[in-house]
Amino acid sequence: MPEAAESNWNGPLAGVRVLDFTRVLAGPAASLALADLGAEVFKIEPPGTGDETRSFPPMRDGESHYYLAINRGKKSLVVDLKSEEGVALVKDLAVQCDVLVENYRPGVMDRLGLGYETLKAINPRLIYCSISGYGQTGPLKDRPSFDIVLQAMSGALSMNGEPDGLPTKLGIPLGDLVGGINGPIGILSALYERERTGVGRHIDVSLMDGLMGMLGYIAQLAFFTGKDPQRVGSQHPNLVPYGIFPASDGSIVIACLTPAFWGRVCRSIERPELTGDPRYDTLEKRRDAREEVNALVSAFTQRHTVDELVAIFTAQEVPHAPILGVTEALSQPQAAARGMVVETQHATLGSIPIVNRPIRFTDAPQPVPEAPPVLGQHTDAILSGVLDLSPERIAALRAAGVIA
Repeated sequence: MPEAAESNWNGPLAGVRVLDFTRVLAGPAASLALADLGAEVFKIEPPGTGDETRSFPPMRDGESHYYLAINRGKKSLVVDLKSEEGVALVKDLAVQCDVLVENYRPGVMDRLGLGYETLKAINPRLIYCSISGYGQTGPLKDRPSFDIVLQAMSGALSMNGEPDGLPTKLGIPLGDLVGGINGPIGILSALYERERTGVGRHIDVSLMDGLMGMLGYIAQLAFFTGKDPQRVGSQHPNLVPYGIFPASDGSIVIACLTPAFWGRVCRSIERPELTGDPRYDTLEKRRDAREEVNALVSAFTQRHTVDELVAIFTAQEVPHAPILGVTEALSQPQAAARGMVVETQHATLGSIPIVNRPIRFTDAPQPVPEAPPVLGQHTDAILSGVLDLSPERIAALRAAGVIA
């Protein structure tokens, strides 16, 4: 267990309360980041089913791998938002919270009576973050969207895959996960601004906007050339050698980004004379001679095992990596040294491994994250501790089906 288990410091957002109306992936990824940073996250779930991902297989003892992956450190509160009393409870909670995050389609929260203008009237300090596929405006705002749809619409999908094949979806659902990046950035910025102004604001996060923002130099290349960048598989459109190269027992990644690294590659493959070869001595020349350069490198790499190549390229400080499976990646020495996998105690599953927080604070370790909650695990504790409801009142609400 890493040293974080010995700390009682929850993180820099300790004391910040978040009302979480998110489900599936994009929204929960955003509230997960806030929980990781120490915020107290109240996840509002519907009676019976809860977040849809609670039923996504494979399951273990009734708990979904999917839900467990993106809901650590949160508190589950089951409220029926179709009832007036349920909406009233949530409004009372909104008064006590700093942030609200939701990822319903535009307009849903307004129809529930929980839109930004409504809650702003009762809590002007509330920072309200809406995450949706296409944003709150524009001709596509009401369309349903999922990760692969967003990858397609943003241009990202067109860039992924081998040149002679169909486009290939990114293995990581970045179209959704971008909400877990941009949502917290907007929220943290608004929290900082609120320190000066005393009021919150509405944040409109579009997942398609986020993926377009991640196009980066690819978008600028299209602006410069007026043409769509073409698929190059695992290679780079302008840097060579860069990509996956064969080994005698597998393959290895090599990334040659600068002229200095080209010299190191040449020494590694026992062809030091290629460093100043006029056919390959600039980035542009190597790009134009891509097949020749890759063939030179492959001729060397395919005669060696992956382990041998790792040793060779490490000695020459060439950026490289073996291609690890997920299980091997999670158990590698670097991940272990960083404490990226920890054990936590789940209410029904007992001790389970989870991925740890990706952001650390030097000399201020946080405790191991709390396990993802079972459905409604914290309903009574939140209503009594935050809203000061009596046991009798909570029992009456449960009997009426308002909470579960």
